[in-house]
Amino acid sequence: MGRPRAERGARALLPRAVRGEDLQRGASSLELAGMMPLLLLVAVAAIQLGIAGYAVQQAGTGARAAARTAGQEDLADDYAATGKAAMSGWTASRSSFDLGGGEDEVEVTATVTIPSVIPGVDDFGDASRSATMPRD
Repeated sequence: MGRPRAERGARALLPRAVRGEDLQRGASSLELAGMMPLLLLVAVAAIQLGIAGYAVQQAGTGARAAARTAGQEDLADDYAATGKAAMSGWTASRSSFDLGGGEDEVEVTATVTIPSVIPGVDDFGDASRSATMPRD
């Protein structure tokens, strides 16, 4: 039946390294705990990059819609409202529109403040896009 009882008790008092037991138990949990902040940082950076890209896309959509409206004589004063209506709600509330151009064409620049997913950091800059349409 193996070793005598006294020998088993004395062996249990020896350190694990001397007994030859596995010293790697729990090492993967510690490695994951050590890597978790880096993984979270990469995930937050990827989400923030996606939000910035979405803000740029929404600025382009708003600029095109506003330029179409500004090019029409009877609706030219409502270009900013039309641009905001073409955008999603949370980007429209962070947007502004500037009108420019000449006699034959109109240029509208939409600027959207990029929202942040990082608490305490409110400014990731602005995303701007311009669109030019002919006047009626």
